[in-house]
Amino acid sequence: MFPGIGYGGSCFPKDVKALAFTAEELNYDYKLVKMVMEVNDLQKRILGKKVKQYFGDNLSGLTFAMWGLAFKPETDDIRDAPALELIDELLEAGASIRVFDPEAMNNVKQIMGDRLHYATGQYEALEGVDALLVVTEWSEFRNPDFAKMEKAMKQHCIFDGRNVYALERMESLPFYYESMGRKTVNATASVNK
Repeated sequence: MFPGIGYGGSCFPKDVKALAFTAEELNYDYKLVKMVMEVNDLQKRILGKKVKQYFGDNLSGLTFAMWGLAFKPETDDIRDAPALELIDELLEAGASIRVFDPEAMNNVKQIMGDRLHYATGQYEALEGVDALLVVTEWSEFRNPDFAKMEKAMKQHCIFDGRNVYALERMESLPFYYESMGRKTVNATASVNK
């Protein structure tokens, strides 16, 4: 188990809901299963909350890159994917979003249409953005060219929903870096808010 922005997919959410339903039918108050579902719903909103705490509730005029759309790496499956809730939240707050996922972009495009910019690569997704949100822990996102990222991004700000980067590495780079359940790195980095 790794800290992150919640689980998704077709099996685990369905199985947890089935346990809750069975318990309800048997008049059993299965508190643990209820809490698992509640915490997962909260986790899916945590990255959006971090972004809004940093930039404010109104995200109009800001552009965000999102690396990863599938609920887990090595799949195009977006069923119950945390990325979808995050996209809705950011769009509702007025943000523009540039996305890249090695497999799942066509599936997201069927749902979101032209409300997003679908990048041809992970670095193209970063062009002119105010922040990067790492949503799915694809292996190609683990060792990026940070110098290339710095040049492409308007502001050097990363919100890592999967803790793919070591804090020690991020401390040596000019990025504001906020991850899950760990300290914020370079909290005083000059980012134009």
